[in-house]
Amino acid sequence: MDLSKRLNWILEYVDECDIVMDVGTDHGYIPIYLVKNKIVKKAIASDINKDPLKKAKLNASLDGVVDRIDLRLGGGLSPLKNNEAQGIIIAGMGGNLIRDILEKDINKVKNLDYLILQPAQNPEVLREYLYNNNYEILKEDLCIDEGQFYELFKVKYKSGENTKLDSIFYEISPVMLKENNKLIKEYINHKINKNHKILNFIKEETESAKLRKEELKNKIKVLEDLVK
Repeated sequence: MDLSKRLNWILEYVDECDIVMDVGTDHGYIPIYLVKNKIVKKAIASDINKDPLKKAKLNASLDGVVDRIDLRLGGGLSPLKNNEAQGIIIAGMGGNLIRDILEKDINKVKNLDYLILQPAQNPEVLREYLYNNNYEILKEDLCIDEGQFYELFKVKYKSGENTKLDSIFYEISPVMLKENNKLIKEYINHKINKNHKILNFIKEETESAKLRKEELKNKIKVLEDLVK
């Protein structure tokens, strides 16, 4: 089984335990790897659609681990019983959706040892939620796979762990800045270039356009200060 760079990266953060749930499992690659390599005793592979579960079942059968993978149909954490797993993995969804999944089943989240969250879009939305809603940040990391940046959060629910930040630090991780993550400067420069492109795209001279251009210029300045 040949895993992508992004999936291998996610697997690095899984702690050994009895049961892990992979939400939105797609082909089931993560659960298959975890049980095959004895990182977990059993994995729950869930998806909101039937077809990915059929593919996951076939792949698990071919790898000889279908007896240790529990395939469940359903969205978010709804297929999971309370206190059933020690960890969950949610990867490849938008930051808004991951936030909503956690909030909907917060009582299940509270009993987990860890959560590994890897949003495909809007990581800043997820970071703001995590920092302001009682999550202990165990680790944050960056990865580039096929020219695209991905952010990862490893967290645990812990009451009283709220951290209010300036808005720029929801977009650029203060944890990764402090640790001088090996990709953080490249990531910030990527965001600077992206904001320059948006700025150059705005040709109107309306009041709203002028305000938007001023916001972008200020944001670019703040980002540039972070890489000095």
